[in-house]
This record gives sequence, structure tokens and C-alpha cells, in this order.
Amino acid sequence: MHGSAPQTAPALPPLRLLVERRFPLEMNVTLPQIRELYDTGKAGRWNPHRDIDWADLRPEQYDAQTREAARRTWSRRLWMEVTGLTETPALLVRFCMETGREIDPKFFLTVRNTEEAWHVECFERVTEAFGGRLVGPADRGYEAAFNRNLHRRVLDAGQHLDSYVACFSAFEDGLELELCRTWRANAENPAIAAMLDHIIADKERHAAFGWLYLGIRAPHWTAAERELIAAQLIAHIRDTEFKGYHCPWLAPEHAAAEAEADAVTAAAGLGAAGRAQEEDTMATYVANARQKFREMGIMLPMFETNRMRTF
Repeated sequence: MHGSAPQTAPALPPLRLLVERRFPLEMNVTLPQIRELYDTGKAGRWNPHRDIDWADLRPEQYDAQTREAARRTWSRRLWMEVTGLTETPALLVRFCMETGREIDPKFFLTVRNTEEAWHVECFERVTEAFGGRLVGPADRGYEAAFNRNLHRRVLDAGQHLDSYVACFSAFEDGLELELCRTWRANAENPAIAAMLDHIIADKERHAAFGWLYLGIRAPHWTAAERELIAAQLIAHIRDTEFKGYHCPWLAPEHAAAEAEADAVTAAAGLGAAGRAQEEDTMATYVANARQKFREMGIMLPMFETNRMRTF
């Protein structure tokens, strides 16, 4: 028979799990700003079925090329957002299992996971309207950018929890927030604009959680912990962000179809942005994040991408 053999995923190392120590059980509010994020999330609950008029999508008003582009753009967003359905529960378990961690992040993460489920539902609704969810990238080589096994990583006792929060609850969630704001600025379709308004309000809390928690923890870090956090942040930026996870134009060797789709989606006002806008958003965000981390004693270098842009 001709053809290549089926590819198998590389074996993952065994997890080192924490041992549960429930007592003493501490339920008092110790981080009031994070408890406020939890309370605000409860008070601001929205419903994707009730609060968005999906009839306003009107996919029939767009030509076939635009519909296909929107389908690909929002399918990729869906692949990213689905990560939260496993990653957030795993992060919650890690906070619950690690001795001495405060109760307030545990409450907050329960609400965050619900909001991520609503985002997934919305993105699925958009992809279905424009032709149906795509099951994967046009180039199989791009799949690796999405298969990150974050749920395994955060549950591994060898993973420093504050480093994880720095990479994914602060830096990454903050970048997603700013990109969503950029996409919303270009959104002319009323259903997509309304959807992004709700999602941005959620992601503001998601990013605030990460940065607030780091600010609380930073005074207690050792020099070795600061070096570890910096190393993991640098690896995340180089190995995830600059491999096109959020912005496919950063990975033209694998994500050309997705980058082209985003350009068409942006031009149609369907909730995307052109490369130049996303570059500016990313450059501004990385500079601001670098300053925030510097104030915590975390030093990040300048980054050069394969697109000849320095961040």
C-alpha cells in the first residue's frame, strides 16, 4: 500500500500529582479584589440565546468568499476558546489541591469556566451560520499551535503555579482581551458586535484576575522564582504567540489560509482585524506587560519575530 503511516502523538511524561490536604478549611475572604471579580461575574450573567439577536447575522448578505473566510476565522477562535473547557477546571483543581492557596481564586474560576462555555457556544453559532465549524486548520502543521495540553501542565506538581498564572491568566488572557477590543472596533455586523461586547466584559475580569493575583504574590517571590517566571514567559511568547496561536500572520509557513481568511473577515466587518492593526495591538500590549512585570521584578527581553517586527 502507498501513503504515509498514521501519525501518533508523542508520549507525554507522567504527571506528579499533589496530595490533598483539606484542613484547616479556610473560607474567609482574603483577596477582596478577586472576590469582587467573582461577585461582578455573578451579577452580570448573560445568556447567548436571550441577549444576542442572532437574526442580525444575516449571512446571506455576504458573498461566498466572505462567508467561507468568516467560517474559518471563527472556527479558529472556537479552537482556542475550547481550551478553557479543560484548562480552567484543571487550574481550579490545582488551586484547591495546593496547600495555602486562597479561597477567592477558587470561587472566581468557577464563574470564568461558565463564561468560557458561553463564548464557545457563541463562536459555534457564528461558524454554523457561515457554513459550519471547520474541524481543523487547512495545514496540519498548524494544529500543534492549539494542542498545548495546558490541563496536564497545570496539574503537574512540578509546574510552579505562579509561573502558570503569569503566562496564561495574566499575559495570555490580557492579550486576548486587547485583541478582542481590536476586533470589536472593526465589527460592523450587529450580532457580532453585541457578542463581542459581552465577551469583552468577561475577558476584562479574566485578565484582571491574573494581574491582580500576581501583584499580590510578587512581594513574596524569591530571586529563583522570578527567574523561573521570566523563563516560562519567554518560552510562552516565543513558542506559542510567535507561532501564530492568536495571530496567524505570525506563522505564514503553516497558517497562510487562516491569515488570508482574517483579512477578508476584517474587511467585511465580521469581527477581525488586519495584520497591521493586530501588530500594533500586540506591540502595545507586550510593552505594557513588560513594564508590569518589571515592577514585579520579572525582566523580559525585546522579542524579534520572523515578520521583522520587534516587540
